[in-house]
Amino acid sequence: MRLCTCLTLALATAAALVSGPAAALGGTPGPPLTAADDRRPTCVGADSSAFPIRTRIHGGPATYVAGGGFHTWALELTNTTSRTCGNIHPVVVLVDGARTLKRTQPQLEFYEDAKGTTSRPVTFERTESDELVGVLGGDGDGGGTGFTVPPGRTLTVKVRLSLTSDAAVPNDVVANAAVVERRGDDSEWVGESNDYRFRITDGEEEEEEAGEEEEEAAKDSGGAADGDRDRDADGDRDADGDADGDREAVRDRQPYADELAASGMREALPYVTGLLFLSAGGLLIAAVRRRSG
Repeated sequence: MRLCTCLTLALATAAALVSGPAAALGGTPGPPLTAADDRRPTCVGADSSAFPIRTRIHGGPATYVAGGGFHTWALELTNTTSRTCGNIHPVVVLVDGARTLKRTQPQLEFYEDAKGTTSRPVTFERTESDELVGVLGGDGDGGGTGFTVPPGRTLTVKVRLSLTSDAAVPNDVVANAAVVERRGDDSEWVGESNDYRFRITDGEEEEEEAGEEEEEAAKDSGGAADGDRDRDADGDRDADGDADGDREAVRDRQPYADELAASGMREALPYVTGLLFLSAGGLLIAAVRRRSG
């Protein structure tokens, strides 16, 4: 998403909502500006074709539950020039796919000090293109502070966002930040961030996804356990099989030994019978000799 459609209104909104001295890096207010200093451009880089403030949104979640709590993300402002950039105001632009997001439904706050202990709300305005524009550093009542970024330094502005329970769901939103430098009654566009995309849901999608993940995890865990049990069962069967094999081998050997013993007796039987006959014959001969004598 480019900011061309709402840039004019964003700059006008910034000029209307922003007034007063800029806040220095870390939240310390800078000195009051004279009329001449207020109109003097300060954030100018050597390359006129590039924005002097490199801007990046990062750290936000992919989903917000309507009526849920705040989620925190960061807006980085890097001064790529050799001069101090003062009176800097990030302008957050929200564009939702359904074009139903109302100006009061996004609850955006930013922290004005480096320690992130004091937050301030951001007031959104709706454009003719159904885009929401909110200035960090303006409170909508003619008060507010901007930021000063020293040369070559990065200022990280901590913000947090939530959506009210009456926000339409599901709805996909693109957040982008234009960065303006206030110059008297005018503003100069000095930076533009990457797109930050997220979805507004009612929480049921997250619960279903969480349930599916838990179910998949349970299946994976159960499958591994079943595999272990199968391996254990196989191991037991292998052990039993080895024991059974040994017993079968013994049983196989036992009939063979009996058979050998039986066959041996059959083979030796004629010799035994012959010895018995010989012994009987010898006894008869001896008895005859005793009678003859």
